[in-house]
This record gives sequence, C-alpha cells and structure tokens, in this order.
Amino acid sequence: MTALNPGVEAYIGLGSNLDNPVEQLKQARTEIATLAGVAELAFSPLYRSAPVGPQDQPDFVNAVMKISTSLEAAELLRQLQAIETAHGRLRLVRWGARTLDLDILLYGSSIITEAELVVPHPEMAKRGFVLYPLADIAPADLPIPGFGPLADLLTACPQAGLQRLEP
Repeated sequence: MTALNPGVEAYIGLGSNLDNPVEQLKQARTEIATLAGVAELAFSPLYRSAPVGPQDQPDFVNAVMKISTSLEAAELLRQLQAIETAHGRLRLVRWGARTLDLDILLYGSSIITEAELVVPHPEMAKRGFVLYPLADIAPADLPIPGFGPLADLLTACPQAGLQRLEP
C-alpha cells in the first residue's frame, strides 16, 4: 500500500458552461471538500470567460479551490473524474462544452508527467480564467513549477474578457 502524503496543498481548477454552471461549481466545491482525505482551505470568486476552442458554445464559469489532501495525485485525479462523471461530463470534443471540468492545477511543488496527469496543468500559464482566480486565493510569489512566480504569469496574461461574478 502506498503511503499517503501528509497534507499536500493542491489547487483545483473548476469550470462549467452547461446546466447552470454556477450551481455546478457550487455543488462540485461541496463534493470535493467532503472527499475522504481532502480539506478545503480556500475558494476563489467565480469568473465568467469566453470558451477556449470552439466558439459555438456558452461562456464558462470558472473558479479555483485550494485544498489540503492526503491523497496521492493520481487518486485525487480519479476522485475528481468521478465527480465530473456524476455531473454528466462527456468527453466528446476537445475544449467542448461541459457540465463540469475539474483539473489539478498544482499539487504541492510537484512536477508530474504521466499519461493521465500532467501537473502543473500545462496550459495554466496562458489562461486568465485560471490565473486570476488563483491569484485571489494564493500569494503573488506562489511558485508555479516550470513557469515561475504567479505574479509574473499574471503580468504576461491580460485579463481580457474575464468578468468576476462574485466578490
């Protein structure tokens, strides 16, 4: 049996653009926080953003959640994918519309490159809908392994089209 990580801090990106996205994220937040081996530390405000990829779909609502977890990264991913499936997530079109998208953005200071999981999330440095909610709940000097400090990523990534929905 693999030893559990004692309280690794991780950041989860949440997104939805189908079936009442705000409610999807609120429910997912509760479901993540109640997973065995997971404790919520912070949750960002919600943001609305235009879709990446096919534009013939509704805008997304996004947030970032900070957790402490004793789960290994691969097990955390499996649990998050089970929540996505329970919300009716279908993986039909890359960057297509979805009821719920849950991504492990950061898992401590780990760099993970596996077939099923890449951490830090490879696109996060280019995504305002990830960086700005992350900045709401993380320190500006948070190191993003392989990318640099969060503040530098924010400077290089304009907030264009991103709309904060909640304080």
